[in-house]
Amino acid sequence: MNDWIISLIEQGGYWGIFALMVLENIFPPIPSELIMGVGGIAVARGSMTFWPLLLAGTVGSTLGNYAWFLVGDRFGYARLRPFVARWGRWLTMDWEDVEKATAFFRRHGQWVVFAMRFSPFLRTMISLPAGLSHMRHWKFLAFTFAGAAVWNTLLIHGGRMVARFAGVERLLGDAILVLTAGIIGWYLWRVATWKPRD
Repeated sequence: MNDWIISLIEQGGYWGIFALMVLENIFPPIPSELIMGVGGIAVARGSMTFWPLLLAGTVGSTLGNYAWFLVGDRFGYARLRPFVARWGRWLTMDWEDVEKATAFFRRHGQWVVFAMRFSPFLRTMISLPAGLSHMRHWKFLAFTFAGAAVWNTLLIHGGRMVARFAGVERLLGDAILVLTAGIIGWYLWRVATWKPRD
């Protein structure tokens, strides 16, 4: 199974990595840790090279986050609030969540966009309040790109190290399936049990 998944990413090439990283940051089907980790294994195998992989993954991550930034920046509070009220169940959030994230962003400043790239749960979430706060676009893109580049570099090197250990690769396919099923299951549970705050 792991060979099939690695081969799938290798066959998609850098454009496949780019597309997966965009999707992962809009709606996470497979965590970036696994996408870029498998990319690192491909580098160790010689079927990919470091710099093009890093560029594809980082640009994809940046654009995926930019989509959420644009939602906040273009919609603004006035138009976003009724949207969240209507679609909150499917987004698994309500307006209070948006306000908390925005307050967090304003309290910690724009550098939090860079720092949150290292957080599995908050790296995408912080893009929306950054947009709502009308952070300068070039600053958001620069901080996001820089943070994603550092994080992706670590993931690629992690994948290269994993490839050195016999038997570890074999577990990768199962880990991807379990994590993907877990994410889908968690989302469905959130939708089924979601209740708006009064």
